[in-house]
Formats: sequence, structure tokens, C-alpha cells
Amino acid sequence: MDFIRTDGRNKDFIENCRLLDMDLDRRVGKEIKRDKYTKFNQLDEINEAIVVYDGNKAIGGGAIRRYDDANVELKRIFIHTEYQGQGLGSKLVSLLIDWAIELGYKRMILETGEILVESCAVYKKLGFKVIPNYGPYVNMPESLCMAKDL
Repeated sequence: MDFIRTDGRNKDFIENCRLLDMDLDRRVGKEIKRDKYTKFNQLDEINEAIVVYDGNKAIGGGAIRRYDDANVELKRIFIHTEYQGQGLGSKLVSLLIDWAIELGYKRMILETGEILVESCAVYKKLGFKVIPNYGPYVNMPESLCMAKDL
């Protein structure tokens, strides 16, 4: 597997985000009205993204986006279903953490949901802790926010 640095304009990253949205609609769409999240998941401000490849096939990806001078937000993490359970998500997030450290950030924050059990397990395994909901997620009780000091 290859983990290639890119940005939010990369066609494989964009397609991976589309597949992530389809997966989330399938998994939680009946319980959560996901359209209210759309404005927080735009790709135009993503300058640091990683796409995961198996040969020439893009099989996952994720990104970080500046939140403020000290904090960077983890965004759009997704490994295609048939590749899940192989540690690729953990490696992807670890590489994004390393990149955030290179860029001088002090803390990484993220938003997920308790209903996404597998994602929560990966984040907890990597040292993320639950924090009060931040920014746009403050009044979204279905959101679960986490942070990790870098």
C-alpha cells in the first residue's frame, strides 16, 4: 500500500470523499439528517490530504485542515469497505498526525459520532480523548468531538 500526500483537489481524494458520504448515508442516514454537515465538509480549504493506493487503485484517504493557529482538524477519513480491518485507517491517521506536527500544530481535533463505533475505536487507540463539542458541532448532540495533543 502507498500513502501519497496531495490536496483537496486530487480526483482520487474527491472520489474517496464521495464514497465516504455514500457509506455514511447508508450507515447513519436513517438516524441522522446528514445534510446539515455538508457545509463543514467542503474540500476547497483542504491543502493537506493523503490518498491510499493499492497499486493504481485508490482505496482510501483523509485530510487535515487548519482550524486555528494551534489546532488542526482531521477530516474525511475513509478506507473502502473491503480494505477495512487491516490497520490502514490507523496508519492513515498516524501519517496525518505526523504531517500536522511537521506543520507546527499543537493539537488535532475531530468530529465523528458515537454511532461510528469502528472510527471511535481507531481514534481512541491513537490517543484521542472526547472533548466538548466545538465550533459548528456545539448544538449537534449526535456529534462526538475528540482531540489529541501533538
